[in-house]
Amino acid sequence: MPEVFRYEVDKKLFPLWGPFGLRPSKDGVTLTDDGRLVATYGFLRLETSLSNIDGAHVTTGYRWWTAVGARMSLADDGLTFGTNSHAGVCVHFHDKVASKLRRSGHSALTVTVADVDRLVEALDRRPGRDSTAR
Repeated sequence: MPEVFRYEVDKKLFPLWGPFGLRPSKDGVTLTDDGRLVATYGFLRLETSLSNIDGAHVTTGYRWWTAVGARMSLADDGLTFGTNSHAGVCVHFHDKVASKLRRSGHSALTVTVADVDRLVEALDRRPGRDSTAR
C-alpha cells in the first residue's frame, strides 16, 4: 500500500502557493508500491526511484518569503515544494532528477509535509537502504 504524505498548508500564505494550482487535499509526497517517490505540487511533479534517494533529513527555520511556493534554490540546484515556513524534509538524490523548472535536474527536493518525521523514517526504512550512507 502506498504511503502518502500531505503538505502542511499555511492558508495565510495562499498567494505564494496558490498560483501553482496546489490542491491541499490531493498534493503531497507518495512512496509507491513499485518503489518510487512521487511529489506533486499543483501543476508540478517530480518523480524518482527510491533507490535514487541518498538520504533525507528534517529542516526548519525558514524565512516565509523563501520557503513557500515552488522554487529553485539560489545557492544550488535544489528544488522546494513549500507550503509553510515551519518545517520540511530535504531529500537528497544520488543522480539529479529533472523537473519542468530545471531539465538538467535537481540534486535535492525540500517538501513541507505535515508529518516530517514519518517521511524521514519511511525513506530510511526503504528496501536496499544503506543505513550508513548519509
